[in-house]
Amino acid sequence: MAFVSDFIKRHTLIAGALTLTAAGFASRFLGFFYRIFLSRTIGAEGLGLYQMIFPVYGICFSLCAGSIQTAVSRLTASEPEHAEKILRTGLLLSLALALPIAGVIRKNADLIASAVLLEPRCADLLSALACAVPITAVHACVCGYYYGKQKVHIPAASQLAEQLVRMSAVFLIADVCRRRGTEPTAMMAAAGLVIGEAGSAFFAVLSFLLFEKKAASDNREDGPGHDPGSGLPADPDCRFSASSIFRAVRDTIPLFRSLTVLAAPLAAGRLVMNLLQSAEAVLIPSRLVVFGLTRAQAVGIYGVLTGMSMSFIMFPSALVNSLAVVLLPSVARAQSAGNDSGIERSVAVSLRYSLYMGILCIGIFTVFGNDIGTQVFRNRAAGVFIMVLAWLCPFLYLSTTLGSVLNGLGMTGATFLHNLLAILIRLLFVYFGIPRFGIAACLWGMLAGELTLSLLHFFSLMKAVRFRPDAWEVIVKPVFCLAVALGIFRLFPESLPFSDALPPFFTTAFRAGAVCAVYLLMLLLFHREHRG
Repeated sequence: MAFVSDFIKRHTLIAGALTLTAAGFASRFLGFFYRIFLSRTIGAEGLGLYQMIFPVYGICFSLCAGSIQTAVSRLTASEPEHAEKILRTGLLLSLALALPIAGVIRKNADLIASAVLLEPRCADLLSALACAVPITAVHACVCGYYYGKQKVHIPAASQLAEQLVRMSAVFLIADVCRRRGTEPTAMMAAAGLVIGEAGSAFFAVLSFLLFEKKAASDNREDGPGHDPGSGLPADPDCRFSASSIFRAVRDTIPLFRSLTVLAAPLAAGRLVMNLLQSAEAVLIPSRLVVFGLTRAQAVGIYGVLTGMSMSFIMFPSALVNSLAVVLLPSVARAQSAGNDSGIERSVAVSLRYSLYMGILCIGIFTVFGNDIGTQVFRNRAAGVFIMVLAWLCPFLYLSTTLGSVLNGLGMTGATFLHNLLAILIRLLFVYFGIPRFGIAACLWGMLAGELTLSLLHFFSLMKAVRFRPDAWEVIVKPVFCLAVALGIFRLFPESLPFSDALPPFFTTAFRAGAVCAVYLLMLLLFHREHRG
């Protein structure tokens, strides 16, 4: 136990990333079963309708939650002594934006569904989505506070709580529908989204009230200014009075200004990005109709792409997303301390593990993608999409972590411009390519956009940090290890002794796991030789 405690203290970045990764993998593992359940309960078309509301959700999140979460995290990391005040100010700012936005969406759901999403059937889903917006804002601020303090276990646990509550709610709703003889619809999934967000927010807020507030209270009671006879701190700022309220408001104004300065450019950038992503989500089904499909077929293919195939492609990103979350405050703290070597170390970590994971995923998804699509979702198109999108993985994971490092360095303008160019490339492929080549043009656009984004992030960091990447370490070594792992896999017979007794997917998962195990062992072997 002492060794583990010492490791965590000395390697807070790795320990935090591993904690979030464990929770992320557990959550995504549960999410697989959830996606499979949805695809078989509401069908590809219902899943497509459900996916179409997420661009609107993304716009709301960028305005009142995501950018403020990043600002709270960064400010808490650089000013830990004001952490609680930063959180309170962030909550006020976030809710002041979230509540009006939720009201507008709920009141104009029909108009947004028909005029913006070009799908009137999404109106009820948008009304339900509006209820989740303020809840998401609260959850994001509390998580930003914990990320800034490098206490990632609470956000990790709340992530799991969200998935468990969402799945339980949807399973219960589906069971009620089955008993009543009614057909489950996409509204069931939207209701699950709201209930899951509420569960995770409740968990995060309750954890803060039980543990953080108690710790702060204990510190005050142990302090020299405590009056044990009164049961209150001697500090007059803690008593309710006109002067204390005035001082609290006066102290909040600078924090409000600091949060706004940090969050505003992030919000503007994310808003533009989410608007363009919304345009992409609307254009894909409509351009597929121009290609020659019916509206139902177009929405179904969109559901297969975003709700089935991309869920598998994004599964391994639990590691890189976790790394990205802890990289931002770590880089911000290193920058404020003038620790250039710490920044270079963070960049090296982001490059190494993003490419390790991305290169492995190319091998896994190109070899097993077709089996995954047909065995899990019972949809051959899903398997084809997974095999094509496998080449997206290294660039997708790399752009995620490098973008977080750039934001930690305060280069939010650069990340915005890079993301803007990437999404514009995707839109060009969608608008001009789909009517001629079908959904394949959308896949090509995603590959071109992520390749451009990762390269732009990479070259910007090279100018800012002056690091020298080791091509052997981040490219040649993982490619060689993958080739060896796949070569060993080819030596095994197609039918294993126990394969007939298991469902086909478990056999595929066992084979993919064997490749991953050999790949990891090869990386560890090279790492030990390098250290030796």
